[in-house]
Amino acid sequence: MSIITLQSVKKDFGIKEILKDASFSLDATDKVGLIGTNGSGKSTLLKMIAGLEPVDSGQIISNSGAKIIYLPQQPDLDENRTVLEQIFADSGEKMALVREYEEISDKLAHYPEDNQLMSRLAVVMQRMDAIGAWELETNAKIILSQLGIADFDAPIGTLSGGYRKRIALATALLTEPDVLLMDEPTNHLDALSVEWLQSYLNRYRGALLLITHDRYFLDQVTNRIIEIDRGDIYTYSGNYSYYLEKKALAEESAISSQRKHQGVLRRELEWLKRGPKARSTKQKARIQRIQAMRETEFKQTQGKVDISTVSRRIGKKVIELNNIGKSYNGRTLIHDFSYEFSPEDRVGIIGGNGAGKSTLMNMITGRVEPDAGSVEIGSTIHIGYFDQHSEELLTALNENQRVIDYIKEEGEFVKIADGNQITASQMLERFLFPGNQQYAPIHKLSGGEKRRLFLLRILMSAPNVLILDEPTNDLDVQTLAVLEDYLEDFSGCVIVVSHDRYFLDRTVDTIFALEAGGNLRQYPGNYSVYLDYKKAEEAQASGSNTKEKTKNSQELKVTAQTKNVEPKKRRRLSNWETREFEQLEGKIAQLEAEKAAAETALANVAPGNYTQVQQLYDQVQTLTQAIDAATERWLELAEIDSSGNG
Repeated sequence: MSIITLQSVKKDFGIKEILKDASFSLDATDKVGLIGTNGSGKSTLLKMIAGLEPVDSGQIISNSGAKIIYLPQQPDLDENRTVLEQIFADSGEKMALVREYEEISDKLAHYPEDNQLMSRLAVVMQRMDAIGAWELETNAKIILSQLGIADFDAPIGTLSGGYRKRIALATALLTEPDVLLMDEPTNHLDALSVEWLQSYLNRYRGALLLITHDRYFLDQVTNRIIEIDRGDIYTYSGNYSYYLEKKALAEESAISSQRKHQGVLRRELEWLKRGPKARSTKQKARIQRIQAMRETEFKQTQGKVDISTVSRRIGKKVIELNNIGKSYNGRTLIHDFSYEFSPEDRVGIIGGNGAGKSTLMNMITGRVEPDAGSVEIGSTIHIGYFDQHSEELLTALNENQRVIDYIKEEGEFVKIADGNQITASQMLERFLFPGNQQYAPIHKLSGGEKRRLFLLRILMSAPNVLILDEPTNDLDVQTLAVLEDYLEDFSGCVIVVSHDRYFLDRTVDTIFALEAGGNLRQYPGNYSVYLDYKKAEEAQASGSNTKEKTKNSQELKVTAQTKNVEPKKRRRLSNWETREFEQLEGKIAQLEAEKAAAETALANVAPGNYTQVQQLYDQVQTLTQAIDAATERWLELAEIDSSGNG
């Protein structure tokens, strides 16, 4: 059943026609990936569906009562709220019931004989049971933890843009809407958080329409792809891999049809030039048919970014890091790290948010001085640094500058790979900036177009070392594919900081993982190979520590009750928290039993059955995360219970 329907929707921004005559529907169980080049109108389409952007003509119809949540790239949050207050702000009936339950419980503590309060409490509790409101706070904390947010009481105003995006994402997930519209939800998430979100959305029961550059994510989450191509809408029933296959076939078919048309037209024109003597009705009809063929327009294959700039010579000495270290506010980000980059290196830097990846890049490029050690750059080295904040920098400094003038600052002419020179305007066209857009101010560009423009200028400078800090943020999948091809043939050193698993698999052959205490650990191979190493290590550690973990779990209650920690706030557990506390003990025991059974099954899998190994391993990981989350909450409640009764 359709939950949202677009009928003949048109949208035009003057210099660009976004939608010509768009019609499609979104069913209640659809999980749709929206793709297209930067500036094609993907974000605009989401805003129109969310009711935040008007349509020029046509209409968008949504089911009455359908709850639609829109997650933009730059969410607007209340800076005066704490993380949990923001999360619960849109929780609707569930949160209202939780608050009412707490208010009635407080009143009953003072007026235990009030029958009206007791009756209302019974109604509220029954409704909370029916809609699952008891687990609201627990679920919220689990989602926040999985997205890398640990301080639930932090004011929104003190957090970075990346953390705000994750809080907005958690808020959207917790509201459980009928339709979830998501614009680049994986931006600012590390690889582990992306994998968790992927798993969560696979279980999500509502309709989903999302924009993302993460092709693994698209492949695993979506069951339909909608492409915006120069104002037209094309729908493919399948995931991203299916779309690529059908898109290639469609382009081949279109090229074949155009060739046949041109062949027929050429023969007909030759006949016409010979000047047929008789002007019979048949001949007049043929002449009219030729005229119609001449006026037939074929849509050209979607333009692709053409990266063919040259790179300069690179010497043997590239970049040497000698025992470098860096700390901020007493926290060690990089500890005593040494490495000599070679001209052929393809290195991927990974780690959690805030681990120090960008700090390491800034030390290499000289933007930040190390606290200890030294960085030496070879005399022939010219670094091209694609910063993850390039769009903000470009907008702030050049907001009203014309696109072509920004590029001309690097050079009027560009030397390309075949040795020829082309103009800055021609290079812009290769980067999908048509003539009318070249003379528009930069602030007219979309976020992705600004990133593509900045990438062009970097490559025009002919670097022999490329440092790409989160290059996939806001770049469309088409541009990323061409960039990956370019890096394969790039004659220089490449250093990539990214959470994009697909991009890392395509571009690097060594992984440096930033671990606790600022240590950088080296793994051979791309990101998928790195994951294989980590899974093998964790499986080995899990097998040896299972008994010890079980023993620790059994001692949980004793440990919690004997902790001598002064609570932040001396209070008693509410009735709701008391019930949650009692339920968690049994829940943890059940999860531990399920995990032990899964680990036993994993140890007994027949050799060579890799599919079952992967399934059981994923099950163990999921159960481990659930146990950790439930245990952390149990300890928190146990501490309150102990201090309140002490």
